Amino acid sequence: MARADVCQWLTLQEALTRFSENVTGHQGSGHIKPLHWYVACRLVLEGGFRPTDITPHPPFHVQEVHGNRHSLSYVPGDGGRGERTLLGGLKTKNVDVVVVKDGIGPVTAVSMKGTLNAFRNLTNRMEEAVGDCTNLHISYPALVYGFLHVLRANVEGTEGVESNDVAMRPDGVVVEGIVRYHDVLARLADRADIRDVATRYESVALALVNATPPNVGELVLTFPEAGSPLAFSGFFKKLYHQYDQRFVYAAPGLDWATRRLEWDPDSPALQQMGRRFDYEARESGE
Repeated sequence: MARADVCQWLTLQEALTRFSENVTGHQGSGHIKPLHWYVACRLVLEGGFRPTDITPHPPFHVQEVHGNRHSLSYVPGDGGRGERTLLGGLKTKNVDVVVVKDGIGPVTAVSMKGTLNAFRNLTNRMEEAVGDCTNLHISYPALVYGFLHVLRANVEGTEGVESNDVAMRPDGVVVEGIVRYHDVLARLADRADIRDVATRYESVALALVNATPPNVGELVLTFPEAGSPLAFSGFFKKLYHQYDQRFVYAAPGLDWATRRLEWDPDSPALQQMGRRFDYEARESGE
């Protein structure tokens, strides 16, 4: 039986349901850890990163078939725990999910924040986001760094929801404070080159999570809009694109170490994956 405190293979809705329901009843890390696990596992299945390069270690094993084609197996209970400490330019930083390549260093990282209420404090999150990004990019200019912030979509008028904790009106309109936060956060997104300013992330996403049955754990699809630079749908694509540009195409002599893996379609993990997930595995061609 899988241990409850180690990285587990979850769907996005499963991870966000745990966040939204917050059974621990406080703003500790318990309600956001499942999202860390989701991201770590997705970086393996969809991203093609080796599970042994990722913290927390996802519960998968890799076996080479031939060339860049590998077989991926799911091993429940074999996941790791914790975060990775990186040496920033100003101070060390514990980062939620990190991909480290031996001999190269940290290449991809994702920091996550979860806000359940008190949305008036979002400006404080902005200051933290700028500081964290700048700190790590000083030491690692090539680091592909993502920031994912999920907010519980508390609806005005719902029992127990105070005025300062409202994220959406009953008609689906998002409150002005969150809209302003979106507009400011968008200015920190889409760093496209290692010579760009250190204060921007390579990818940023802002997501509202339904907290009302029967849609608990589902993303609110109307905000941000599809064309927004903070839309969740584009978050991982940007990470992969920037990683390939910096660590694969720009350094062909190292592609034996940096090239993202492709999974054999007959991999046991891919067979178990089925249609439960909202993304496709990185399968090798015939």
